[in-house]
Amino acid sequence: MAEPLAPETGLRGKKIWRMIFAVSGIMTTLVIYGLLQEKIMRVPYGVNKEYFRYSLFLVFCNRLTTSAVSAGFLLASQKALNPVAPVYKYCLISVSNILTTTCQYEALKYVSFPVQTLAKCAKMIPVMIWGTIIMQKRYKGSDYLFALLVTLGCSIFILFPAGTDISPYNRGRENTAWGVSLMVGYLGFDGFTSTFQDKLFKGYDMEIHNQIFYTTLCSCVLSLTGLLLEGHLLLAIDFVYRHNDCFLDIVLLSTVATTSQFFISYTIRTFGALTFATIMTTRQLLSIMLSCVWFAHPLSWEQWIGAVIVFGSLYAKSFLRNVPKPPPPEFPMENIRNGASNPVKGNP
Repeated sequence: MAEPLAPETGLRGKKIWRMIFAVSGIMTTLVIYGLLQEKIMRVPYGVNKEYFRYSLFLVFCNRLTTSAVSAGFLLASQKALNPVAPVYKYCLISVSNILTTTCQYEALKYVSFPVQTLAKCAKMIPVMIWGTIIMQKRYKGSDYLFALLVTLGCSIFILFPAGTDISPYNRGRENTAWGVSLMVGYLGFDGFTSTFQDKLFKGYDMEIHNQIFYTTLCSCVLSLTGLLLEGHLLLAIDFVYRHNDCFLDIVLLSTVATTSQFFISYTIRTFGALTFATIMTTRQLLSIMLSCVWFAHPLSWEQWIGAVIVFGSLYAKSFLRNVPKPPPPEFPMENIRNGASNPVKGNP
């Protein structure tokens, strides 16, 4: 008769399966999401080659879909719709999330998708900064070293682009200072969003769907208000009405964005914000490779070096984190009572 598994073995197995679930979900949804957002923002529609320019409309569609789905989950599970945390805390996440997504979409007008995606790897730095400020976390020297190496690799990738972008979807304004500034804004706001989500999960007995619902509901109101103030709502609706393929792209983008939001919140709640930032590494590498193939983006040899530095540092950090630590030496109580000078061997 087989012996039952030890509790530690069972817990380790469950954690592995949870990690596989989180990684596969994030990889699948966000790779599709990345390709779709580049297509919408950089590929012209129709015979007149019109570009879609309404980033906030994409944010509104994504958040509207997510809030509706999360409300349906809460109602189906018969869980209360009442907010668990103060509403202003949901709004803080919502505002930073809107700014994050808007910077992300707008940056694609000025930098290529591979540049944007690799720059996202530097999110470890803002996560660590916000973690220190918001959650009073302390990080090791090796964490700061790897963060600096990632920043170095990203800087090389951005500063040494290929001489000529032969992509047919190049909008002609690659690597401008404004595009880089938008990416810096993206990193700062995104680091705050994931860290504050982590704080809410640890500070309140909060369901994933509860946080998603109130956060995205606030985002819907804020993004709709922004569209009305800018006068872009009717213009965006007219654009998707005239271009049915753009409408289908936005529907699919909203679907995968909603699905990815659940995987992201699950990952942050289960493994923490910094682990989530590390999980994104493989997804970003795959996204860059697919974008270079799909949209014909050339890479210079300096950019390849920068990419190797970034992903090599991130994978090395993950490997070193998973190396098992040697168990501490045992101190038998009888040796301690006898005043043994070498308690491991038990000799005086």
